[in-house]
Amino acid sequence: MRGARQSKICEIMGISARTLQHWKAPENETDNRLNSKCTPSNKLSELERQQIIRTCNLPEYASLSPSKIVPTLADKGIY
Repeated sequence: MRGARQSKICEIMGISARTLQHWKAPENETDNRLNSKCTPSNKLSELERQQIIRTCNLPEYASLSPSKIVPTLADKGIY
């Protein structure tokens, strides 16, 4: 970026100056979004993932969308 104004670069790229600053921060050097190496702290375990799949495939839920399944399970006290 030597010789170019940050504001002009951001305008050309269609991003805010804050986004560019965030991308350049040292803690973000390994996170390129397309090939992100970061694992979310709330990522489901394989067991949790399999339980969700099993539940969604039960006959009573198989024809429902996730937006219908979640409240139904919550009404039954299953979280």
